[in-house]
Amino acid sequence: MYNPQLETFIAVADCGSFSKAAEALFITPTAVIKQINLLESNLSLQLFVRSFRGLTLTKAGHSLYNDAKYLIQYAKDSVVRARNAMQEGDNVIRIGTSLMTPCQYLLELWPRLEAVCPDIRFQLVPFENTPENAREILGNLGQNIDVILGIFDDVMLRLRRCDALELSREPICVALSVNHRLANRRRLSYKDLYGETLMLMNRNWSSYVDALRDDLQSNHPQIRIEDFSFYDINVFNRCEGGDRLLMAVRRWDHIHPLLKILPVNWAHTVPYGILHSPKPSDLVLRFLNAVQQALGTPAKQ
Repeated sequence: MYNPQLETFIAVADCGSFSKAAEALFITPTAVIKQINLLESNLSLQLFVRSFRGLTLTKAGHSLYNDAKYLIQYAKDSVVRARNAMQEGDNVIRIGTSLMTPCQYLLELWPRLEAVCPDIRFQLVPFENTPENAREILGNLGQNIDVILGIFDDVMLRLRRCDALELSREPICVALSVNHRLANRRRLSYKDLYGETLMLMNRNWSSYVDALRDDLQSNHPQIRIEDFSFYDINVFNRCEGGDRLLMAVRRWDHIHPLLKILPVNWAHTVPYGILHSPKPSDLVLRFLNAVQQALGTPAKQ
């Protein structure tokens, strides 16, 4: 599925030497050097600068290193999905689940869904939360994964080439360390956030987040804004360890055990729902209709 020399390349980059990588891979240093030389030759790239101090990645090496882990994991996940496909029947909805897209909501809704469509079954498909996976999976919903739960807006749907069934409007909250000075509050105000740093996704990721950003910059400049580019566990760790606040929704309250998610007295919300292909299969359409019936209220699609 992928060039196994990539795993050797990653080991060398992580260990900083051919000999240490050889120990980690249980092969000889000569074999490691041969694989790296072949990889560089096949790609027509110099991946390492070799000196008496050891090995350092070139710019090309850094670029390949960032992509190689994703390529390897995606190839492994593809095999798992292919094996799962051999075992699944015709009425299985494949639900993607990750750190930022937990599927707990559907699991809690399952008894009511089963009453509406008893023949439909769930299959959970875990995936790693990376920018590359977000682009690949959301742009190809209906192939290996049918649906994902998460926050969205029209800009994101258009950019990622997918559609959504809106289930609710989630109040935008803030996450903060359990040791933060505001952690004992039940609800926050704008003034509570004065002097604090609030982490927000970069502009143009969500029109709803941009509206919050514009509100703060125009009306509450005492709240500092720090941009970041992607939600992953590192962002939650930065929030917990750096005395920052992080934009969040209540459905993420189990992601980090040392963070609390508190509501704020503002009117900012973001849509939450089921992301799916813009041309869903008949089964996915049945599933979406079943969700609406189970909820007992018409949801926007």
